[in-house]
Amino acid sequence: QVQLVESGGGLVQAGGSLRLSCAASSSIFAILAMGWFRQAPGKQRELVALITSGGTTNYAGSVKGRFTISRDNAKNTLFLQMNSLKPEDSAVYYCNEPTARGNDYWGQGTQVTVSS
Repeated sequence: QVQLVESGGGLVQAGGSLRLSCAASSSIFAILAMGWFRQAPGKQRELVALITSGGTTNYAGSVKGRFTISRDNAKNTLFLQMNSLKPEDSAVYYCNEPTARGNDYWGQGTQVTVSS
């Protein structure tokens, strides 16, 4: 099982930027499609961005044009560049395979808080 450690969250004003990182414990990372999820209080976890092993990306409509997902397979690391942040982007952000379900393994996540 690949261990995942998310980092890079914090408190930022609306319109600001953050870059999240997700370090994977295994080189199997390179062959996996990966995604960034977020979960706000009282809401279901949602997939906001994904990237295939070949680098093809897809985004939820709510973040398209503002967020960019990327990966460094040599370093087993996934990134999420978040620009033009909005208060509604506030959530705990997790990385995982796009097919991950609630009872699968999840890292601890990283908190993003956007103030208005």
